[in-house]
Amino acid sequence: MRCVIARYPFDLTKNGVLDSMKGVTPEPITGESVTIGRRRYPAKQVGEVVTRQDRRDFTSGEVVRAMTRLGFTCHSTPEPEPPASPQDLLGGPGTATGTGTAGQDGVTW
Repeated sequence: MRCVIARYPFDLTKNGVLDSMKGVTPEPITGESVTIGRRRYPAKQVGEVVTRQDRRDFTSGEVVRAMTRLGFTCHSTPEPEPPASPQDLLGGPGTATGTGTAGQDGVTW
């Protein structure tokens, strides 16, 4: 499929993208991303590998648009962190939670 990225036309195929991304370790995701196979890659990383252009030359939106047209699942934001448990927020066993223990000088802290 003909896709324009950074004002340059590319003839991309789903299999071609899969082959290009094979063996590439995903970078940390901070913005838009693309799921390729079982891995999720930042859109800019995919664009750089597939087009062999510097990632400053194109937007992640251009890559997301092209990958969506090829049938890949694209994500607009990174997956949220799992919420902290109440025990983590309040202090679990073995943490200083201000239990009123007196120090050597008799001052309670």
